[in-house]
Amino acid sequence: MTDLESEKQIVTLARNLSLFGCFVATATPFVTGTKVRLRITHRGATFAALGWVAYASASEGMGIAFGEIAARDRALLDIWLGEK
Repeated sequence: MTDLESEKQIVTLARNLSLFGCFVATATPFVTGTKVRLRITHRGATFAALGWVAYASASEGMGIAFGEIAARDRALLDIWLGEK
């Protein structure tokens, strides 16, 4: 994940993935409202989206709300969510 303003990057684990966003585990979350570029890799495929930090917890991580998602990435997300 990349902070779009500062270009600071975090490599971490995403969980609770949904059509609307996900949770990103990190001890150093970005500030609520930060606009981000997110890339998630799973089974050799990569999903990308723009979004923002919906909430942050210094001890756990941050919730990311998806904004712009390209059609190809939305289709990949639909496939991943259908695997559950």
